[in-house]
Amino acid sequence: MPGLTQSFIEELKAYEPVTRRCLERVPADKLDWRPGPKAMTLGELALHLATGPAIGTGLLQEEGVDFAAIDRTLPQPERVEEILAAFDQGMAAGIANLEAMTDAQATATWAVYNGEIELMSMPRLAWLRMILIDHLVHHRGQLTTYFRCLDVPVPSVIGPSADENPFEVPAAAV
Repeated sequence: MPGLTQSFIEELKAYEPVTRRCLERVPADKLDWRPGPKAMTLGELALHLATGPAIGTGLLQEEGVDFAAIDRTLPQPERVEEILAAFDQGMAAGIANLEAMTDAQATATWAVYNGEIELMSMPRLAWLRMILIDHLVHHRGQLTTYFRCLDVPVPSVIGPSADENPFEVPAAAV
């Protein structure tokens, strides 16, 4: 019988081709571009999205996380191929982490700390929604916004974009 994380595994797998389409459109000559001084570079953002499944589910293997104690700097990739390889590895690790999570772990409380101060806590299932699925959706949205600024055609993600409509019937077929 599938465990409580099965629906997250299925959702992650369903988003895999959508996210890959986005990552494949990252222009190799714009990896260091950023829309403003406080923003991540395109390369940092794409790599963060690519590694998200592994990092998000990896954090949940612990009892909690102290954000004051972890390095949150984002590496700058040199090639799009690095990003795609990281995505393949991130997806495999993320799914493996979810498959290994027991129902008892999934329902147990997980907390975020800043040093000794607990910032928030909730069952891991709630965190799976927030730091795995919602976080990835958020960053995929940022990535498509970067594309629009750079005049890169925005792929269909959840429904059509102004550049791509998978539901449109080609004129020749009408």
